[in-house]
Amino acid sequence: MKIGLFGGSFDPIHRGHIEPVRAVRAELGLDKVIYLPTARPPHKPGRSLAPALARYVMTELALLDEEGLEASPHELTLDRPAYTIETLEHFRRAMPEAELYLLIGGDSFADLHHWVRFREIPEAARLVVLARPGWDFETAPLHPEIAALAGAGRALLLRQPPVDVSSTHLRELLAAGLPLPPGAVPELVVRYLHKYDLYR
Repeated sequence: MKIGLFGGSFDPIHRGHIEPVRAVRAELGLDKVIYLPTARPPHKPGRSLAPALARYVMTELALLDEEGLEASPHELTLDRPAYTIETLEHFRRAMPEAELYLLIGGDSFADLHHWVRFREIPEAARLVVLARPGWDFETAPLHPEIAALAGAGRALLLRQPPVDVSSTHLRELLAAGLPLPPGAVPELVVRYLHKYDLYR
């Protein structure tokens, strides 16, 4: 069994979080991809987020009709920031027969050397790096150890066209009471965030 894991704040989740993952699942033959909304992102200290439960609900709503994509509350159960290596260890124990794939954006890959126990991450899961708007595999500066992962084939760099949607921009539009770009956010999520005025 091949299982993808995809973490993030998903604040809010949008098509840029879904379309590339759908494509990766098909390309790599993953049985499923598990989205992991995090309660307290360790790499975004001090940033105000929508409530963790609301972000989890939005992720569930966004994935309702997506075959092979589902959400897990695992990282919401911790009373501290969730570290990727610990999440990988959890799923290794829960699914000892699975081959794990960790899906991360290109910007996160470039920052990987700052993550807790980062050298253990490529041993725990195959790294799959997704293109992100404004990030270029060819020109982005990489820490030597991170560049070596790609050079040794321990990180799969996917060059699919990035989806040019930003959670930051969506939050700004919502805070200003402006309409969202058509199709940027799944309709059930749009209804949810408007009902609860999450970003106003």
